Amino acid sequence: MFEPVSAYSGFSVDDVPAAAEFWGGVMGLAVTPLMDGTMLQLELPGSSARVLVYGKDDHRPAGFTVLNLVVDDLDVALADLAGRGVAPDPGGPWAGEDQVVRGRASGHGPDIAWFHDPAGNVFSVQQQ
Repeated sequence: MFEPVSAYSGFSVDDVPAAAEFWGGVMGLAVTPLMDGTMLQLELPGSSARVLVYGKDDHRPAGFTVLNLVVDDLDVALADLAGRGVAPDPGGPWAGEDQVVRGRASGHGPDIAWFHDPAGNVFSVQQQ
């Protein structure tokens, strides 16, 4: 019988130290270096879930959203992130035609803003 005891997700980056600085230093997630710093483990808030971030020499940015961070108030979060030098990406092929200014979707799903990490991977911040 198939009965997994745990699970995790992962995505690649071209520069593991830059990813550690971004996800830990800028975004404030708990980051644990693994395998002599060639990989990272991100601890996701509010759960025991983890994401593996691994270096890949021929890394190509994911063409999909690799991580969704949920906040109570998107406007407050966007203002705080702007103060940290992190700005949403207006437009983009992942957003669909309903995306408008500041990366916010309107009329479909949660209020959301899409961003790129230093490796070019897409991530989002969305309101509950």
